[in-house]
Amino acid sequence: MKYGYRISKSNRVKNIALIAHDNRKQDLITWVKKNKESLKSHTLVGTGTTAKLLEEHTKLTVTGYKSGPLGGDQQVGAAIAEEKIDLMIFFWDPLEAQPHDPDVKALLRIAALYDIPVAPNKATADFIVSSRLFNEVYERKIVTKDFNGNIEGEE
Repeated sequence: MKYGYRISKSNRVKNIALIAHDNRKQDLITWVKKNKESLKSHTLVGTGTTAKLLEEHTKLTVTGYKSGPLGGDQQVGAAIAEEKIDLMIFFWDPLEAQPHDPDVKALLRIAALYDIPVAPNKATADFIVSSRLFNEVYERKIVTKDFNGNIEGEE
């Protein structure tokens, strides 16, 4: 199947989504504290309790969406589709089923379609923030084929 693509550029200042399942919230807080200097010049958003905990423990500004199970994952997905999120740090819990697993799968799918980096764990997050690309303009290749098989911009 053939797909159409277009290029989208992120700015040097990234819009970063920070998300963590309950059993991983402390891991994300610890990681953000360790990387506070790298993150403070970027725009941070997060879901529900995670955003509140990050602000409380790191003193960084983290704009909060709804809790993941109450639509926060879908809000982040919509922001990705609107090209308002450049990368996502999502410490998810692979050992415990979540009541909103379909939302999580949809979020990961939309992140792949919009070609944004996703870090599911500390190691991947460390690689992302230590990359020279973290503070540079980056060109992403976004799939543009619509549901009817038409390519965006073609008649």
